[in-house]
Amino acid sequence: MAFTGKYEVESEENYDDFMKRIGLPSDVIEKGRNFKIVTEVVQNGEEFIWSQHYPGGQSMTNKFTIGKEAEMETMSGKKFKATVKMENGKVVADFPNYHHTAEIAGGKLLEISVAAGVTYKRISKKIA
Repeated sequence: MAFTGKYEVESEENYDDFMKRIGLPSDVIEKGRNFKIVTEVVQNGEEFIWSQHYPGGQSMTNKFTIGKEAEMETMSGKKFKATVKMENGKVVADFPNYHHTAEIAGGKLLEISVAAGVTYKRISKKIA
């Protein structure tokens, strides 16, 4: 499927401003600034398992089906319910305090999150 694979962060834009806007504490922002986060996506039709693996062995996994409400977790660890959509080949989700899209562009995973007028862009290269 289009999204299935493992991706490692290659570049980020507006990391600090965005993380402040979503309420992460400055020590967490500092710690995560240069992390090489690995995102692992398993797509089976409309079903997704979307995991982010952080240095030190921590990880976060969201399981969802396009168009159905699912329990999700934010970057800060807060749990919430959301219905993830597919729009023009992009996975689209509204988190409690930001809007998130993900797509495959040029073989890379492009994720864009917007909070309070700040756009955070993360590009990850496929590694598996």
